[in-house]
Amino acid sequence: MRCTESRSPPRNAAQTGRLSENRTDRLGQPRGGFGAAGEPQLKDSSVKWWSAFHALSYRLTRGLIGRRLVDNDILLLTTRGHRTGEDHTVPLLYLEERGRYVVIASYGGRPHHPTWYQNLLAEPAVQVQVRSRRLRMVARTAGSEERERWWPHLVSAYDGYAVYQSRTDREIPVVILEPVEQS
Repeated sequence: MRCTESRSPPRNAAQTGRLSENRTDRLGQPRGGFGAAGEPQLKDSSVKWWSAFHALSYRLTRGLIGRRLVDNDILLLTTRGHRTGEDHTVPLLYLEERGRYVVIASYGGRPHHPTWYQNLLAEPAVQVQVRSRRLRMVARTAGSEERERWWPHLVSAYDGYAVYQSRTDREIPVVILEPVEQS
């Protein structure tokens, strides 16, 4: 996901006149440049910064700012870090069905899953904020039949997901967030 505001315009290959494909960091992860179909791809550090800025704006305004992006609703998902044990919050596009939320772990089609997805695999208890409502939920990866049912709806909501899937060999996970049952 991309935010449209910045303090200074980003410098990318198109602006500098240097087209550099397959730029990677020391771990072999994408460092920016251009992805499939010439679409700009943010550096991992830029994605984290914009995500944190978006989440902060959303949280401080109780969803008045940041609740819509690319014509879709946004929620905040908070997971517990699988390495650090600290809470991490990310803004995600979602679809809703009968009190359940469906999100996708696309990470722009990178070859690895986003950290938030790795976190919920280790600890499926999550917190979700939809506008001003905060909900305790349990996350799970959709099974193959469920994914097959949801995928067309997700791509219809944001066609970038199809591009992201074409960039990677991994199957992009569809994640179902369900309310914690009250006892």
